[in-house]
Amino acid sequence: MAKQHWMIYGANGYTGHLLAAEARRQGLTPILAGRNPAAVHALGSRLGLECRIFDLQQRERALEALADVAVLAHCAGPFSATSAPLLDACLASATHYTDITGEIGVFEAAHARDEQARASGVVVCPGVGFDVMPSDCLAACLHQALPDATQLALGFDSSSGLSPGTARTAVEGLKFGGKVRRAGIISDVPLGHKRRSIDFGRGDKTAVTIPWGDVATAYYSTGIGTIEVYLPAPATLAIGMRLLDPLRPLLGLDVVQDWLKRLVDRRVHGPDQAARERQRSWLWGEARNAAGAVKTARLETANGYEVTVQGVLLAVRHLLAYDGPGGYFTPAQLLGARCVEQLPGSGKISIS
Repeated sequence: MAKQHWMIYGANGYTGHLLAAEARRQGLTPILAGRNPAAVHALGSRLGLECRIFDLQQRERALEALADVAVLAHCAGPFSATSAPLLDACLASATHYTDITGEIGVFEAAHARDEQARASGVVVCPGVGFDVMPSDCLAACLHQALPDATQLALGFDSSSGLSPGTARTAVEGLKFGGKVRRAGIISDVPLGHKRRSIDFGRGDKTAVTIPWGDVATAYYSTGIGTIEVYLPAPATLAIGMRLLDPLRPLLGLDVVQDWLKRLVDRRVHGPDQAARERQRSWLWGEARNAAGAVKTARLETANGYEVTVQGVLLAVRHLLAYDGPGGYFTPAQLLGARCVEQLPGSGKISIS
């Protein structure tokens, strides 16, 4: 008998909680899972949903928990620590894998499992939230508009705020510095590597390169070898990032990481519903070819966390009915270049 169930792992986290509540509101019945019995069962009791408790290091318990699960939505970051063991379990149990990571290393590690996923008939599609579904769609649409593009720049302007998990991931990322793609290869660059003025949809803003997930995924969606991702930042902040770059070895020390993460746990709680309803996101992309032709893409969406919740649900519904090959996919490859337009609160991608 074909598997029918789907699971949220990390359901008691900020985004997992939002996803579980919205899924229930839409009449869906995910299995809630995580390693914290009290928190997971409390949420399950409130929503009337089944719960399963297992630690990612408990391989046999993970396989048992996934035995009847067709699709996993993994929401327990930082994904650099949690993705690999859960992906192992999904490949072994023939469970389609999705997550909401934005971490370049996690995307690259998942892509490296493509051959194994094909052999297992398992879809591996990380990044089905705000990281990186909307920007991946812009990348794919720009490639369609300019098929011979050799350079791709993407960026977003959002006041969505940070969840505790996202903030902890950002803390971990400080030690890795900046990342861009050059000639198809992901390359290390200093923090605040490059600045430029960009109109994301609300007028020109100074923006700086950041090590965002599209540095990994946009290459697989488009084949374009030179990729940068930008975020608005005042010139003083961009300069400060460059000055901070030599201190990255210190920021990577365990004692410093632990201190910063404790600060996150005390001070970061994620935006409330009113803030999520009020805050919007604007995305921008630019493709160039060797002859100097340029295409520009723009998109306005709901708050990043709303995009994440609805993006996961779109991917889950697709995979519950899926009858195609396994392998690694980006969101645009799996769900279509304009899939973000299906999400509540999202506009249409414009190309000029």
